[in-house]
Formats: sequence, C-alpha cells, structure tokens
Amino acid sequence: MVALNKRLDEGDILVLDGATGTELEKRGAPMSTGAWCALATEYAPQTLLEIHEDYIRSGADIITANTFSNARHMLEQEGAGDRVGHLTRQAVEIAQRARDRASGGRDVAVALSLSHQMPVIPGDARDDPSLRPSSAIVFANLQEVVAAGCEAGVDLILLEMMSRPMHMDLALEAAEESGLPFWCGLSARSVDGRIVSYAWEDYPFSDCVEAALQGRPDVVGVMHSNVHATGPALDIVRGRWKGPMSAYPDSGFFRMPEWQFVDIIAPADLVCEARHWIGKGVRALGGCCGLGIDHIEALAGLKGDCGPIAGRMAP
Repeated sequence: MVALNKRLDEGDILVLDGATGTELEKRGAPMSTGAWCALATEYAPQTLLEIHEDYIRSGADIITANTFSNARHMLEQEGAGDRVGHLTRQAVEIAQRARDRASGGRDVAVALSLSHQMPVIPGDARDDPSLRPSSAIVFANLQEVVAAGCEAGVDLILLEMMSRPMHMDLALEAAEESGLPFWCGLSARSVDGRIVSYAWEDYPFSDCVEAALQGRPDVVGVMHSNVHATGPALDIVRGRWKGPMSAYPDSGFFRMPEWQFVDIIAPADLVCEARHWIGKGVRALGGCCGLGIDHIEALAGLKGDCGPIAGRMAP
C-alpha cells in the first residue's frame, strides 16, 4: 500500500476491481442460499483466480478477496461455520496468486472485504431479524475474519456495504484493531427524493456518514448503491469529510441468492458519471454488484493526476 497511498496523497486516481460475487455467478459458480458467494472460493477456485487476473489486466490497482460473506453467522447457515479461517485465507491466497501472475510488476493491493451482512430472507434482499445474532457475537465474528485475513497477508481492509450504524461501529473497531489501512464504503438508496441508509429507509444517510467518521478510516466513499444515488450520497460525504473518497456503485438488484442483471449501466455511461464524482473529490473508482471487467477497463482510462485534496480527516 505504500506506493498506492503515495499516489492517493498526490491526487492520482486509483482503480478498484469490479464485482466478485456477481462475476462468479455470471461465470457459472454456484451461489448458496445462506452464504451467497462465500463457498465459491472452494467450489470454483480457478474461476475466482481468473476473475482477479482479468481485473488486474483491466487496470485494477486494488483487488478484493472473496470474503464479503465469510462471517461465521453467514457460513453457519451452510454448515460451514468452522471454516471461516480456511475460507478467508484461501480467498486471500487466490487473490495474491492472481496478482503474482497478472500484475506484471505493477503495484496491486489485495484487500479483505469485511461486511456486516446478516442472514437474508430467501428470495429477498432484506435481513431476517429472527436470525440476527447479538452485537457481541457479530463483533467476535468480524474479528475472526480480520484475523484470518491478516494472517494471510492482506494489504488493506475494505469495509463494504456499511449501512447499519449499530453494526458499522463493530466493523470499524475490528478493522482498526488490525493496524492495517482501512476504507469505509457506505451504501445508500434514494427514497422519495431522500438519500437514506441502504438497510433502513427511515435512517438518514448523513447519520451513517457520522458513524463512519468515528472510526477514522483512511478513505470514505459510496459503494453498492445505485448509480443515480451515488452522486447525491457523495455530496453528503463531502460535506463532512475532507479527505479522498471512493465510489463503486452497483447496477441491477438482488434476490437472494442471485443478482438480477437488469438495466446494467454501459461502461461509457459509467465513465461519464465517474467524471462528475472525480470533481467531488473521488480518487478511487470501481464497480460493485452487476459491474464487471469492461466497466473496470473503461474506468482505468481515467487514471491521471487530478491534484491533491487538502486534509485527510473530517473537520
């Protein structure tokens, strides 16, 4: 991360990869009804390796290990709760192998994806409250994923789809304990003209931003949010945060366990949106669910010196 952080401080554009889970699905890897894409690390390791390699060759500076759904409370639904460490280390090692094979000596970081994902109602995208563990259990489970990722040698922790402050605090603490750089990716929705938390329609997105800043992340941004909600959400982040921002939206929608590839934004249109986000202070661009190799290749064309952003922390 030393070279990439230097580029970030100088105002250069870094390119994240695109979706891992939905790209696995698109290429035929099985999705589980409980732990979504987590078990694909074992079921389809060659496919996962090829996805990482393709993103690197498309220009990604940061690739994300397939660990989004690796918390014990997610894996337990598939009878795999005792394989958290194994699956996390294997996911990181596959990403590292892809970097060795495809980077050509270019600096590429491997990130651990850490989410506060909860068990989902089958066929829906909503959490199942009856299966939601206590905060103490959630924290221990997040620590377990972080510890395995650190053991495997990740360079960065990406807090992804942060949208529920009561669990966001736990994820931030688990990431901070690692001593690694960590970025916080917040998720939002537009409801009746309001930008709200992705998880709770009645929870203002601005409160999610305030919760995120308590953990003092290195980068704050908007991810797994509809393209049209991303710009307004970034405006809210910028009003409270002076440092570099990230943006990696989704396209389509989710019905557990499958992503619905509907109305996927064209790569050229994503680039047009990204140019506006750069003007707001975004310095790390990528894609989330529904967005793939062509989108990242298009975004990589935006690399260049955009000028430094004064100040890394919120006022």
